[in-house]
Amino acid sequence: MIVAFSVTPLGVGEDVGEYVADAVRVVRESGLPNRTDAMFTSIEGEWDEVMDVVRRAVAVVEARAPRVSVVLKADIRPGVTDGLTSKVETVERHLSA
Repeated sequence: MIVAFSVTPLGVGEDVGEYVADAVRVVRESGLPNRTDAMFTSIEGEWDEVMDVVRRAVAVVEARAPRVSVVLKADIRPGVTDGLTSKVETVERHLSA
C-alpha cells in the first residue's frame, strides 16, 4: 500500500518547517520506501508498518504543538510492490510518447 499524508502543526505560527522536518525524519528513519514533496510525504509498505510510521510521525509533532492536522490518502492494492516508483514511471512514459 502507498499512503500519502501531511502533518501540520497548528497554533505554532506560520513557520512550520521545523515541525514538518521532525515528522519526515521519522518516515526516513523507518527504512520504508518514501518520497517527500511540497505538500505530502508518501510511504510504501504493509498496512501495519505504514500506519505505525504515520502514527509516530504525528506523535513527534503532537509532542511540540498544541494541535495537529493530518491529511491522509491511501492506495491499498495487494500484490503491488514498488508502486511508489512504478506509478510515476508510467506517467512519465506516457508524457514522453
